[in-house]
Order: sequence, then C-alpha cells, then structure tokens
Amino acid sequence: MNRSDIGLIGLAVMGENLVLNMESKGFTVSVFNRTVAKVDQFISGRARGKRIIGTRSIEEFTRSLMTPRKIMLMVKAGRPVDEFIEQLLPLLEKGDIIIDGGNSHYPDSTRRTEYLEGKGLRFVGTGVSGGEEGALLGPSIMPGGSPSAWEHVKPIFQSIAAKVNDGTPCCDWVGEKGAGHFVKMVHNGIEYGLMQAYAEGFDIMKSKQEFNLDLHQVAEIWRYGTVIRSWLLDLIADALARDQDLADIKGWVADSGEGRWTVFEAIDQDVPAPVITLALMMRLVSRQEESFSAKLLAALRNQFGGHVVKKDK
Repeated sequence: MNRSDIGLIGLAVMGENLVLNMESKGFTVSVFNRTVAKVDQFISGRARGKRIIGTRSIEEFTRSLMTPRKIMLMVKAGRPVDEFIEQLLPLLEKGDIIIDGGNSHYPDSTRRTEYLEGKGLRFVGTGVSGGEEGALLGPSIMPGGSPSAWEHVKPIFQSIAAKVNDGTPCCDWVGEKGAGHFVKMVHNGIEYGLMQAYAEGFDIMKSKQEFNLDLHQVAEIWRYGTVIRSWLLDLIADALARDQDLADIKGWVADSGEGRWTVFEAIDQDVPAPVITLALMMRLVSRQEESFSAKLLAALRNQFGGHVVKKDK
C-alpha cells in the first residue's frame, strides 16, 4: 500500500485545515479521530479526491505511515495528549516521532520529550499560530523537543508555514525539550497586551462623542501604511464592519491559559511584565463588568476560531 508522509490525529477545524495545507503542498496525509464518524465526514467532504487517507483505528493509522513515522496530535492539551501517546507507544518503532501541535504547557512538553526519548522515540512540541485561517493558508510554527527529529519534520513544517516576502518560512527550530511551547506561550502573552492596547484605543475613540467617529473607517485607514497595522487590526475592521456598536457581542473575555502561564513565568524569572499582566487582569475584569473595550476583545478572540463568545453570562 502507498504510505503517508505524515499522520494527524484530531479533526477539529485546526486539524482539518493543517491536513489540507499539508496535502496542498504535495504531502500524503493519514488522519484519525477518536470519533470515527468525523473521519468519514472529512474524507467524503473537504478531503474528497485528495491525497488524504482516512483510518478507522490507531492500528490502521500507524500502519499507513512511512518510517520514521511522524504523528501530529491536534487534541486538547493535558490528559488527552498523554492518553494518545500511551495508545501509540505499543505500535511505534525506535526513531518514530510524536508531535504535539496543541497549546500545551511547556513543562508537559519537557516531560514528554524526556519520557519518549527514554523509550527510543522522539518528541516535538510545537506552537502553531494563526488560527483556523493560518492553519489552512500558512501559520507561524515554533517547534522544539528532540533535536534529531527536526530534519524529518522540517520539510513539511517549512512547506506549510507562512512565508515572508523573500520566501523565508515562518518556521524554524527553537530549541530542545519544551522550548517550542515555551516560545508559543510568550507569543500568546504578547498577544494579550497587543489586543488590550487596540481595545483601549478604540474605546477612547468611541467615547469621544464630539467627533462621532466612524470606527470601521478608522480601522480601515489604519490597516495600511501605519506602524500599528497587523492581522489583529484586520480582525477589528471585520468586526466593526458588521456592527460598529458590537451589540451582539457580550463583553466577557476568556483566557485559555497561555497568558496566565506567561505571567507566572515572569514572576518566577523576576522579569517585570506589567503590560501582559495588566492585560490578563483586564480579562478578569470583563467577567465582572462590561465595556466597549471588552466587547472588542471578545470580538477579536472569537475570530481566532474555536473560541466561544459567551453571550449569556
């Protein structure tokens, strides 16, 4: 049978989009999902006619892969990652590679690297940034873990990653053990600060009743040719185009863990991080009182994909 270049477990939207991205770059991909009906749905839908092999068991999945096997987990961080690792272990051979592409805490990636290396296997814990759209069209990828795994995953990761203007991929090896998820953690902490600054600025403009500013128009003007242009500003413009008052958005802003971990790490390392810390605190404030800036933060976060805006709290 023809074997796949890489396999991916976990067919939520991020997983599906990464698979489609890999396939579009010439790779054959095997897929598995704990709920097997999801595999059937994907293969008969978005993956129809593509070099994507649907499998209905872990055993079939591992048999379908070229060696050394490269298996990417796109499942919920924490126990589900460890559970899948334990299911895979009896089916793997020396030198095979397990990749965790979720938002795991970096100490878990350090532990998993040491655990798998002790069994003759290799582990990569990688941050993936860019949301659902990035997963499909080109994310930023931050891999770390077992150094010898890099040569095997590099061609795939750098092919699917976003590219800068000169073609350089937004992906390179960042370090050993939990380095990949550590870098992704800090990336998300910085993101908290950027989002908070945008939200506060637009709240100030909305409050200046004298000028009756068209906030969508302002966002569009800023999107090009200014020093604060970014993908986040694009998302703001999209949200304000639908409704300048964000009337259907509840200003309740969740945090998925990375911001807290970044603040805790800053404290542990005696590094002052007041902007990231205050951005996290403002998300906690949003659970107690509502403001336009909280609404804008919630609207931003909702567009990342997979993050629910809670309208009933």
